[in-house]
Amino acid sequence: MTQKTALLIIDVQVGIVEGPIGPVYQKTSLVQTIKKLREDAWKRAIPVLYVQDTDVAELGADAYAIHPELAPLPTETVILKQATDAFHETDLHEQLQSLGITHLVMTGCKTEFCVDSACKRATTLGYDVTLVSDGHSTTDNTVLRAEQIIAHHNVSMHGLGNIGPFILVRDSTEDVLTPAHDTYR
Repeated sequence: MTQKTALLIIDVQVGIVEGPIGPVYQKTSLVQTIKKLREDAWKRAIPVLYVQDTDVAELGADAYAIHPELAPLPTETVILKQATDAFHETDLHEQLQSLGITHLVMTGCKTEFCVDSACKRATTLGYDVTLVSDGHSTTDNTVLRAEQIIAHHNVSMHGLGNIGPFILVRDSTEDVLTPAHDTYR
């Protein structure tokens, strides 16, 4: 099966990556990983879409903005969302469908909330998903350290599927922009 890929960058807003909601675990390496993936996507003419959470801060506040090192180009799509699920009451699915996308490479913040729900929902909508193991992050909670949350999600999400489409967890050192799902079907 021929697949068409898009890179999805979820909630890498200043208020999450840097604070006050963050800083997220290994924020510098996270930003660099996503930045490199985005540059690779640009070189290969792979669409890059951003998701921005309207609940992070007031519109116009520094914390609301997408991290300056990852700021979208004026021609790139930014999906505004209110729910943890990037597809809920947004036009993300329609945007992806109009581009003919069948494979999503997922990155961003926060692992156990918005990244988790976007990955799972994408499979129910028919997309194969590659979750970049070192391309998502979060903060500590009262039970687990951020590092544990990330590790748990990298293990529990790998292979998770809904009938046909499923999630593969791959490291950014691999060619994550090329889907590997068909080798497992």
